Amino acid sequence: MATPKSRPRDGYPGRALALILVVTVGLVALMFGTGNTKPRLGIDLAGGTSITLTAKSTDPKAVNKSNMDIATGIIERRVNGMGVSEAEVQTQGSDTIIVNIPKGGDRQNAADQVGTTAKLFFRPVLAVAPSGITAPAPTGTPSAGASGSPSAAPSGSAAPSASASAGASSSASHAPSASASATKQGRSVGEALAAEAASPSAAATGASTAPSASGSAAPSASGTPSAQATQPSAADLSAAMTQGTVPPELQAAFANLDCSKPEVRAAQTGADDKAMVACSQKPENGYYEKLALGPAAVKGSDVSKAQPSLDTQTGAGWQVQLQFNGTGTDAFAKVTGQLATQTPPTNQFAIVLDNQVVSHPQVNGPIPGGSAVITGRFSQAEAQDLSNVLSYGALPLEFAKSDITTVSPALGSDQLKAGLVAGAIGMLLVVAYSLVYYRGLGLVSIAGLIVSAILTYSIMSLLGGGIGFALNLPAVCGAIVAIGITADSFIVYFERIRDEVREGAPLRPAVQRAWPRARRTILVSDFVSFLCAAVLYVVSVGKVQGFAFTLGLTTALDVVVIFLFTKPLITLLARRKFFSDGHPWSGLDPKRLGARPPLRSSRRRSPSSAAVKEA
Repeated sequence: MATPKSRPRDGYPGRALALILVVTVGLVALMFGTGNTKPRLGIDLAGGTSITLTAKSTDPKAVNKSNMDIATGIIERRVNGMGVSEAEVQTQGSDTIIVNIPKGGDRQNAADQVGTTAKLFFRPVLAVAPSGITAPAPTGTPSAGASGSPSAAPSGSAAPSASASAGASSSASHAPSASASATKQGRSVGEALAAEAASPSAAATGASTAPSASGSAAPSASGTPSAQATQPSAADLSAAMTQGTVPPELQAAFANLDCSKPEVRAAQTGADDKAMVACSQKPENGYYEKLALGPAAVKGSDVSKAQPSLDTQTGAGWQVQLQFNGTGTDAFAKVTGQLATQTPPTNQFAIVLDNQVVSHPQVNGPIPGGSAVITGRFSQAEAQDLSNVLSYGALPLEFAKSDITTVSPALGSDQLKAGLVAGAIGMLLVVAYSLVYYRGLGLVSIAGLIVSAILTYSIMSLLGGGIGFALNLPAVCGAIVAIGITADSFIVYFERIRDEVREGAPLRPAVQRAWPRARRTILVSDFVSFLCAAVLYVVSVGKVQGFAFTLGLTTALDVVVIFLFTKPLITLLARRKFFSDGHPWSGLDPKRLGARPPLRSSRRRSPSSAAVKEA
């Protein structure tokens, strides 16, 4: 019967080497197979814009994981809906969202859209007035429109009624207010909505055509105004051109509101269930509008879908199609039914985002069924922006931009080159130290660093395509630090082996005896490094997490490399004469290490001889 083959005392190192070889080749093949051959670069290396949003709420309990996840998804859809490819939206910490917009996209437009992160509401319009307009200086000769009765040209009701319907262009073409219907602020909604009641720009046009009609200076009998006519102030003009009725509690705020100032437009706030004053989001005909609005009638979260479309049947151009959920359908039908019975401008509803009015179309009848269409001579970009606001504007929380960082592609390229140069210098120094101090063993450390680098590179490339991991500058720093961690593990094992050789042990036994003590030291050291990286990743936000993630990944890979590559490779090399005999260039020369001569114990006597002596 054949004797079973005994297991070698130093194990089967070839199996471990074969395993790590298969894993390495598999990762590289997967990297090329998926097309993710390069790590994804962060904003600071590739260039782009990074926006940090901080959640805020009067109710501290509202800032929770559920609402943050909902907000993250909405912001991501909003940014991607603007055509910005590969934008990243990530939740960090308990109240922070990081939005990374890479180079190549419309970063400015996307940054503006990301900033509009407050809640979206539909509010009824109570009053509208232009803001920040000025009247032209009076001249000695009256305009053509001022001949006859001074009150005929600037009539406040003639222009709105002329443009009340979308198809009233024939009658409006003879009035100076016909251009007022081109405003994007008031538009028809569905078949039951018509064009917005004429914007106060019509009155402004009339005022500029016949300034004497404002009442500040009456024309003389000959039709020539007084040369000493007083120019009305912007507040007086705004008050004279106000359409609708401002509630008593809002009259002071409405009168003092100057929407021509950006800081004033951004500072407007209002409770959902109370009336408020607000400014238009964009200027029309050179000025902003201020509006008095009623309590929110429909929430933006009730809009289930909004998309731009081109109306080719009627030639109305680009429009926005709306679809409401069940709650929104009932609320929208109710509010449009109420508004349809009102007179302009109180038959309009305002689409309010970030307390700024995006649009305020006019309602001519109730709209049941949960669907509507907003039309109004939109361009394709304007229709897309409005649909994005309606689709993705209803966030459960309000957000403030706490930080905006923009890095040019040139600066990002310079930082990437600097990081690569620093890593190359660190690698060269470790290689030089290993060869000078450890000689032949230094080749083992170099091979281990190469395997670790291949594993790190392939995993980062795959993570970039899989979960969107982006390699930023702190992450590069973490990879550079990992070179020292990996080299430290090699040094610990090498020094344990040399200690055994100094004690007079042959190389093969020295390799086996040194491993348990070196293994314990390496595991403790790597555990501390990994623990620090994990804690840093949890408590930090922003780019620091990139450093922590890379440090933790490379620390885990160090354990894999030292167990499956370094130790098995040294075990195989210990069987080679070059190392086992202590060649001077092996790094294990007993003479150079100051090895002690082996202690020879007295020869043991055999039991038979001892028994003969006793006999």
